[in-house]
Amino acid sequence: MNKISKFIVKSYIPILIIGLLLLIPSIIGYINTRINYDILVYLPEDIETIQGQNILTKDFGIGSYAFVMVDSSNSKYILNLENKIKKIDKVNTVFSVEDIKDVGIPKDMLPNEILEKIYDKKTNETMIMVLFDESTSKDSSLNGITELREIVKDSTKISSMTAMVLDTKNLSDQEVAIYVLIAVILVLIVLTISTDSYIIPFLLLGNIGIAILYNLGSNIIFGQISYITLAIAAILQLGVTTDFSIFLYNQYKLFKKDNNKKEAMELAIKETFSSILGSSLTTFAGFLALCTMQLTLGKDIGLVMAKGIVCGLITVLTILPALLLICDKLIEKTKHKVLLPKFNFLQKISINNTKKILVVFLLLLIPVIYGYKNYKVYYKLDDSLPKDLPFNIANQKLKDEFNIISPSIILLDKNIPNYKVKELTEKLNNIDGIDLVLSPYNSMNSGIINMIPESLKNKVVSNKYQLIIYNSEYEIATNKLNSQIETVNDLVKSYDKDSIVAGEGALMKDLVKISDHDLKTVNYTSIAVIIIIMFIVLKSIALPIILILAIEFAIFTNLSIAFYTNTSLPFVASIVVGTIQLGATIDYAILMSNTYIKTRKEYKNKKEAMKKTLELTTPSIITSALCFFAATIGVGIYTKIDMIGSICSLLSRGSIISMLVVILLLPSLLLIFDKLIEKTTKGGFKK
Repeated sequence: MNKISKFIVKSYIPILIIGLLLLIPSIIGYINTRINYDILVYLPEDIETIQGQNILTKDFGIGSYAFVMVDSSNSKYILNLENKIKKIDKVNTVFSVEDIKDVGIPKDMLPNEILEKIYDKKTNETMIMVLFDESTSKDSSLNGITELREIVKDSTKISSMTAMVLDTKNLSDQEVAIYVLIAVILVLIVLTISTDSYIIPFLLLGNIGIAILYNLGSNIIFGQISYITLAIAAILQLGVTTDFSIFLYNQYKLFKKDNNKKEAMELAIKETFSSILGSSLTTFAGFLALCTMQLTLGKDIGLVMAKGIVCGLITVLTILPALLLICDKLIEKTKHKVLLPKFNFLQKISINNTKKILVVFLLLLIPVIYGYKNYKVYYKLDDSLPKDLPFNIANQKLKDEFNIISPSIILLDKNIPNYKVKELTEKLNNIDGIDLVLSPYNSMNSGIINMIPESLKNKVVSNKYQLIIYNSEYEIATNKLNSQIETVNDLVKSYDKDSIVAGEGALMKDLVKISDHDLKTVNYTSIAVIIIIMFIVLKSIALPIILILAIEFAIFTNLSIAFYTNTSLPFVASIVVGTIQLGATIDYAILMSNTYIKTRKEYKNKKEAMKKTLELTTPSIITSALCFFAATIGVGIYTKIDMIGSICSLLSRGSIISMLVVILLLPSLLLIFDKLIEKTTKGGFKK
C-alpha cells in the first residue's frame, strides 16, 4: 500500500482531473440506463405463472390489457373512440358491447353475468377492452396507456396494471431528485456540527457525490435497474460511505501534526485502507447477500449497492485526498469548534450499569422476538401508492361499477373435448368467490360463439391452447384469493396436467410464496457470510458471534416496532431492511471491538479498557449513525411511495437503534465475555 499511497499523493492533480472527466461517461450511462417500475418483472422466469404470461404474449398477443369505462349513451362516440384507440402503436384488439351489436347480437341476448361486467345501469357506463401486444412494463405499453389517457381525456377511467406502472413511474420521477436533495441537506447539517471546518462537509459530500454518479452511471452494464434501487441507491451510498470519508479526514489531521501535508496524506491513505477494509467488506457482503433472493429485485439492489461501496472506497482513497490537499489552506481558514456533543453520559451509563443493561436486554428479548415474528406484511402493490393516483381511482370504479376485481386466465390444451371444457366451466362457476367464467364452448355462449368474428376468436383459441377467463370477487394478494387460485389450479390440472392459471392474482400468489422464502434465505446468508468475514478480519471465534447477536437484536427491535405500532410493511422492506441494516451498521460493532482489543492490551483492568474504548469510538459511531439517519429519515417522511418510504424509515430508525445497542449493550457483552474473547482471539490480549 506504500507505493500506491505515494503514487496517489504524487499524482493528486492528474487523478482529480481524470476523476472529473470520468463524470462525463457516468452521466451518459446514468441517462441511458432504463428504469423498470414493475416489480413482477423480477419473478423467476422458470415459474409457471411467468411461463403462462409469456404464452399469452407470444401465442395470443395478450401482453397486457386495459379496461376503459365510457358513457354508453352514444354508440357512434364509442365506435369512434375504438377507432382512435386502434391506431395506438402495439394495440392489437379493441372490443366493446358495440362490437357485439355490430355482428348482429342484441345486447339483451347476452347473459346477465356477462352484461353486468360490461354495462353499468346506474352510471350508464360501458366497458371497452384494450389488448396490447407487449407486456405490462414495456415502454410501448406505457406509451400506449399515455396515448389512451389523452384520447379518453380522463385518466381515472382507465384501469390497467400498466396504468399502475405508469403512475408509479411519474410519481417516482417527480420525487427522486428531491430524495437526494433532502438527504444532502440533512447530512450536510450533521457533518457541519460533527467536523471542525465549514468547508469540509462540502468536500466530503462532493467526493461522495462523485462516487454516487460513478455507481449510477455504471448501472448501464445491467441494462436496467428497478425504480426502488434508483431511489435508495444514492441515499444509502451517502449514508453508508460517509464515515469512510470522515475517517480519512481525521487521519489526515492526526498525521499532519508531525508531518507536512503530503506525508500526512500518504500515511492517512495507508491507515484508512487498512482500517476500513474490514468494515467495507462486511457491508459489501451484506449487500451481495441480497443476490441470493429468488425475486431478482434483491440481485438488482444488491449488485448496485455493493458496487456503490467499491466506488465509495475508490473515491475516498483517490479523489478525496486530492480535494483535501488542494483545499488545505481553505480548510485551515474555515476551522471552527466541533459542535456535536460528546455524549459522555452514554459512556457513563454503559460503564456503570453493565448488569442492569444486561437484565434489560434479557427482559426485552421475548417481546422483541415476538414482535419480530408477528409484524404485518402486505403484498398488494397498489397499496404502496397514494389512493388518489388515476389508476387507483379507476380500479375502485371498476370494482364498484362492474365488480371486476381479480380477473384471471386459464391456459388449457386446445384438444380437450368440448364436453369436458363445458364440465370444467360449470365446476369453476361453483367455486366460492367466482362470479363469471367465460370459455369458447361453455353453455352460456354456445349459440353466440359462431357469430363472433374470427379476429376475436383468435384471442381465445390458438394452435395449442384455448383460454378460459374467470373473475374472482376476492382482492389480489389476500389469503382468500390465494386459496381460491390453489383450488382452481388443482381442478384444471385434473383435466389437463399442463394447464396454467395466469394473471395478476396468480403472479401475486407466487410473489408471496417466493418472498417468504427469500426472507429466510437472505437473513441466513447475510449472517453466515458476515460471520466468516469477521472471523478472518478479527481473527477471533467468539467475537464475531457476539457482534452479530448485538446487531441482530437491533434489527429485531427495529422490525418489532412495526408490530407494536400496528404498522403494515411492504414485503420488499421486510426482506431487504434486515440485511441492509446488518451490513451497514455491523461496522459500528467492529470498530468498538477492535478498539477494545487494542486498549485491553494496554490496560489490565477491563473496565478501564472499556472506558478508553468508549472515549475513542463513541464520537465516530454517533457521527456515522447520524449521517445514516440523516440520509434516510427525510426521504422516509417525504415520499408518497410506501415501498420506498418504509425502507428509508426503517433504516433511519435502525441506524439509531444499532448505535444505542453498540454503545450501551455491546460494552456489557464484551466485559462479561472478556475471558472467552481473550481465549478465542488470536494473540489474546498480549502486547
